[in-house]
Amino acid sequence: MGIYEKGMAILEERFGGGKDNVIGLATIALEAGEGGRPRPVVRDVDAMYEDGAFYVVTYGQSAKMRQIEANDHVALAVNFEWFNAGGRGESLGWVMKPENAEIRGKVRKAFEKWYDMANNEKDENCCILKVAMSYGTININHHETLILMDFEGKSATLRGKEI
Repeated sequence: MGIYEKGMAILEERFGGGKDNVIGLATIALEAGEGGRPRPVVRDVDAMYEDGAFYVVTYGQSAKMRQIEANDHVALAVNFEWFNAGGRGESLGWVMKPENAEIRGKVRKAFEKWYDMANNEKDENCCILKVAMSYGTININHHETLILMDFEGKSATLRGKEI
């Protein structure tokens, strides 16, 4: 098994299997910061991981979705799991769209304890955000080993102790 495949197996073990993960999701604010420079914004969201992407159910007119519409570059860190990544955010649209049926079923199951309380599926602004990762770093044992993932190129580099 190659380094990339090992990295994907670690991600599946840590975040997969329909688990509800809390991630810090960073976007770029629509309003410039001091001196006209871009201003990052980060918030915690519940996300389900599958095959190199995280899925979030959110409100289509929320600040994060408006920010992603203007600039789809995002960054994330999985809380307390020593993983961070960057990639692209994409609205898959209303959760009830027929093409979202499969992923909707998976996120509903992952978030079943609170899903219906937090989401109104009748509202067409209730949407699925896909965060497709481009690159990421898996940290093992406090920097003893780093796996630098290239999700687009399906490759990885190992730094530190062999795994």
